[in-house]
Amino acid sequence: MKRLTLALLLTLSGYPQAMIAAQSRAVVQFIREMENDHGFEGQQLKDLFDHVKISKEVLAAISRPAESKPWHEYRPIFVTPERTREGVSVWRKNAQSLLAAEKRYGVAPEVVVAIIGVETFYGRHRGKYRVVDALSTLAFYYPKRADFFRAELKQFLLMAREQGVDPLQLMGSYAGAMGLPQFISSSFRRYAVDFNRDGRIDIWKGAEDAIGSVANYLQRHGWEQGRPVAVRARVSGPGYRHLLNGALKPGIPWSQVKRSGLIPDSDVAGDPVVTVVDFDLGAENEYWLGFNNFYAITRYNHSSLYAMAVYQLAKAIRSEYSQ
Repeated sequence: MKRLTLALLLTLSGYPQAMIAAQSRAVVQFIREMENDHGFEGQQLKDLFDHVKISKEVLAAISRPAESKPWHEYRPIFVTPERTREGVSVWRKNAQSLLAAEKRYGVAPEVVVAIIGVETFYGRHRGKYRVVDALSTLAFYYPKRADFFRAELKQFLLMAREQGVDPLQLMGSYAGAMGLPQFISSSFRRYAVDFNRDGRIDIWKGAEDAIGSVANYLQRHGWEQGRPVAVRARVSGPGYRHLLNGALKPGIPWSQVKRSGLIPDSDVAGDPVVTVVDFDLGAENEYWLGFNNFYAITRYNHSSLYAMAVYQLAKAIRSEYSQ
């Protein structure tokens, strides 16, 4: 691993972006798999990889994701007055599509809007990297998660073929996420929908398809219409500490939480299961109880920070929209 990393740094040190050689062993094997498993033309893929570039920026960016920040630094990035105001504007502009998505998938409009707001600031920041460059860089030069990104590179090429687009033209994030909702390739193929029924799926410029796709994604990951997302709780005694198990998936009965030194700010009917999450405010922590809908948001990005940012931005958007 160290030898490979050193070799990579030496390879990249003299060039802002070095070409990925179509003759390299890993790429040859990848091309062979795409030929045998998915019927691609080998020469076409060789020609494609002759135009693909390794990106030092991608390798640097993936080593310092925003989710590595503490909550008191992470929250101000995404939960802001400007992002709230623009979220309200996006909701009003797309009210009909959001209502249709809520009727079909059961997902609240403010949550759909907030996800697009956190992901791309409503389209401002869709990514500056060619998706094929980002995925190839990570598939062949990032050993830590090479298997995942090789699989995503396969999904990307399949998606490009299905959608009839040039894989060298699509832009996205350093991790290969695309469009307004920042779907990775496998998510696009599984969950993206032609919500406006115009015969094609456009999550890059089409707000309607992006809205429907986000709502479909959440519903398919267990979103429950009309159910809560999270409730803040206050600490009363040390008994709650054993509940902080780091799990994103709810598994602790509500009744047990209340017996363990956590006092919810509001009550809920029945005895649903929750996860207990703490967030670093700097001088102290705050505590939240996440329900199944909180978990559904973490399926979009496997981070409690992300889910809480989406939830709080959604609440702010809903509050301002209703005024």
